Amino acid sequence: MLNWSKQFNICCFMDANGYNAPYARYEALLAAGVVHSLAPAAPGPGTTAFQRLQAFHAQHPDWLFGHLGYDLKNELFPLTSTHPDGIGFPDIYFFQPEVVILVQPGLVRIGGWHYSEADARRVYEACLRMPVTVSAVTPPRHAVQSPFPHADYLDTVKALQAHIHRGDCYEINFCRENFVPETELDPLALFTRLNALSPAPFAAFYKLQDQYCCCASPERFVQQSGRTVISQPIKGTIRRGQDAAEEARLKDLLRHSAKERAENIMVVDLVRNDLTPAAARGSVSVAELCGIYTFAQVHHMISTVQATLAPGMGFADVLRHAFPMGSMTGAPKLRVMQLIEQYERSKRGLFSGSIGYITPEGDMDFNVVIRSMLYNAAEQYLSFSTGSAITFRSAPQQEWEECLLKASAMKKVLEG
Repeated sequence: MLNWSKQFNICCFMDANGYNAPYARYEALLAAGVVHSLAPAAPGPGTTAFQRLQAFHAQHPDWLFGHLGYDLKNELFPLTSTHPDGIGFPDIYFFQPEVVILVQPGLVRIGGWHYSEADARRVYEACLRMPVTVSAVTPPRHAVQSPFPHADYLDTVKALQAHIHRGDCYEINFCRENFVPETELDPLALFTRLNALSPAPFAAFYKLQDQYCCCASPERFVQQSGRTVISQPIKGTIRRGQDAAEEARLKDLLRHSAKERAENIMVVDLVRNDLTPAAARGSVSVAELCGIYTFAQVHHMISTVQATLAPGMGFADVLRHAFPMGSMTGAPKLRVMQLIEQYERSKRGLFSGSIGYITPEGDMDFNVVIRSMLYNAAEQYLSFSTGSAITFRSAPQQEWEECLLKASAMKKVLEG
């Protein structure tokens, strides 16, 4: 499917990688080609990009795929973004695809703009003729760089903790960019290698002309099915063990960590608050608190918050009130986003934004763009950022090591 999609300038592939996760719908989805698109535009009086997205879906009630960039926050809050951005994804882009391929266990469904059964069969057969491998990753000529060396990072964590001690905030997600300039890469090879090293339930390969996202995200931002909405924030991370006994010990350590539980519970409260404006009265609840889940590189602590949509509310209302996600900001949300802009040194762009889809019926599923390699082919610039939640209990060196742990699979990809 991915090799077949290379012929299109715009495509989006999402892969669950065999995770039998609760609330999963598809094993994989591919959208390719563009019939109609929603591109960035200056918001009109009283309108936001989310309202334009709802109107776009009403005009084209079909599958829509695309992304929400982190800096859409500037439409929702009195904020700006002035840091350098080496990738340049627009703040929002959605497209009605020419063809959609939906993969479920034992079933492949293919449809598209005015597609017949014969058209769908031709796509299926063309995919089967494609090679099942891609080229190897060529290690870049330049070493990985960062605007945040070790000592600066530690000092910044301490400065953020001073804000916490003063009562400015309770928890802040602080991120550090890694980048490689002047590097020529095959993005599809990059994604294939990353997806093999770190398979994740919300992986995505997203191509928008010369801009690419190779995503190995373990986190769902928000899903809507009918009138039911769920969000599954991640807060709490620990490395994998070398054997079953060490695995059990590490998971138990994570489960009972006062710091990690405090981080998770704080973001759960934030998500409950974010879902409430679009929810029916009294319907917001916590379906699971601080569950421990295992992934290829790490164990994570994940909670599930659910709600029922209030009458008259749609997917855009949910996205507008919940964005940007609490797991990538902190609490209280406005103040920590101000601090993120003050202390981080790169524009987040698509990182800590979201990639996802909207169905013809108006359901949706969106991930959190983390554990992702972003590439601008025209500028030959590669970027991948990692972060952690800073609280008053944080040990700066441990936060540094968590960032390195989250970046480990991406660095292995570049090493070939």
